[in-house]
Amino acid sequence: MSLNFIKPDFPRGEYNALFPDLKRIPKKFKLYTRMSLLTFDYIMSKVSGPLTKNWCNLHDSPILQEERFVITLRFLVTGNSYSALSFSFKIGISTVSGIILECLDVLWNIFTPIHMPVPTESDFVKISNEFFCKWGVPNCIGSIDGKHVRIKKPAHSGTLFYNYKNYFSSVLQATVDANGKFIMIEIYKYGSQSDGAIFYKSKLVMNIHQRKLKIPTLKKLPWSEEKLPYYFIGDGAYPLREYLMKPMRGQRLTTQESNYNYRLSRARCVVENSFGRISKKWEVLQKTIQQKPENVEKVIKGICILHNILIDKNDKTLMNDVKYVNEQEVQEDKQQRYDSQQFQHQRLAQKGAQSRSRLMEWFAKYPLHNG
Repeated sequence: MSLNFIKPDFPRGEYNALFPDLKRIPKKFKLYTRMSLLTFDYIMSKVSGPLTKNWCNLHDSPILQEERFVITLRFLVTGNSYSALSFSFKIGISTVSGIILECLDVLWNIFTPIHMPVPTESDFVKISNEFFCKWGVPNCIGSIDGKHVRIKKPAHSGTLFYNYKNYFSSVLQATVDANGKFIMIEIYKYGSQSDGAIFYKSKLVMNIHQRKLKIPTLKKLPWSEEKLPYYFIGDGAYPLREYLMKPMRGQRLTTQESNYNYRLSRARCVVENSFGRISKKWEVLQKTIQQKPENVEKVIKGICILHNILIDKNDKTLMNDVKYVNEQEVQEDKQQRYDSQQFQHQRLAQKGAQSRSRLMEWFAKYPLHNG
């Protein structure tokens, strides 16, 4: 039998047979799409135009905009192959591939200015205030970390994509706000690079050094005359900088140093929780993505922008199913990812150490009272 599914005597698949009924059952709809119908309709209102195709009378059964978005969601939700989706929706494999990649591009291009714009100075001030209110850490403007996304080994790539976890990957470096929303992301093809090396080469660092990122100047610590720069929080794999705080190393830490690590790790776990959320919600991240690296980047970007849309729309679908990272796990320093040879810029590290000492003293003076 031919795989030319678009025939009058071969009715279309999952979308026509199942989706209309799911719209009338909110819980089932959320399980199927990982979002509420309200959020789904919001996204459709923005993408319908770009996903509209010019059909002629030779097309007996055109693939409408909504079905295109549903196919893309099912790919992200299940991680199923194009072949499996082809049978489910009774559409050719190459058509499924084209629909998904186009829809991911449309999602990123339309919603990035709305739900992941480049932060302004006022945005950073707001983020800092939220980190202090929620996590008790002053002057923090983001939590940063890297996530390895498992991919099929690209042809003739050697060990470029082979990471320390012993599989092939691309890397998402993400910075999140106090609510776990992505504020800046960068995707790196080669999984063999460490978090610290990726950070050092990143556009984020370049923009900071070139003062293109509108980070506010010094700000007084709460209840103090001491001024401290605004900073990001990273784990032990990252370099210590005036604009980047990291945990203290060593087994024999003082009480003050241990308290500093606890407070920092408590705030830093927000980015780990965001990675947990997207992996739980979008199961394509739990599997080996059978795509070229440039298409893997589209998948990651699409997931990140959907994550932000759900947060902005207060869509808490499946949030209770997420396994959050606890503080004890976060305080593990990820020694295997640290490459001490990457960062020998003593002047920058010295300034970072001075900021860290002042922050440590402030933590000791103003302990948390609510755990």
